[in-house]
Amino acid sequence: MNENNPPRASRRHILLAGAAIIASGAALKHSTAQAQQKMAKNLVAYQDGPHASGQKCSACAGFEPPNGCMMVEGTISPDGWCGAFTPKPS
Repeated sequence: MNENNPPRASRRHILLAGAAIIASGAALKHSTAQAQQKMAKNLVAYQDGPHASGQKCSACAGFEPPNGCMMVEGTISPDGWCGAFTPKPS
């Protein structure tokens, strides 16, 4: 074999590499979907009123108007609060 000419990839090698790339993309999509699953209200100590410190859902980064949350499943109150509270960036 000539040192100036690298070995060529076989059709089988290219197909297997392509299949591996597709499989890794599917696995990444699946893990991202799992990471986006919402938590049950009881797991985050959700309450319909604000926290004693004045924190409330409408001031949280996860709040989705008018009454949703990116982190907690179900309908929530804008005046509610839970342990997943994260202040909106200023």
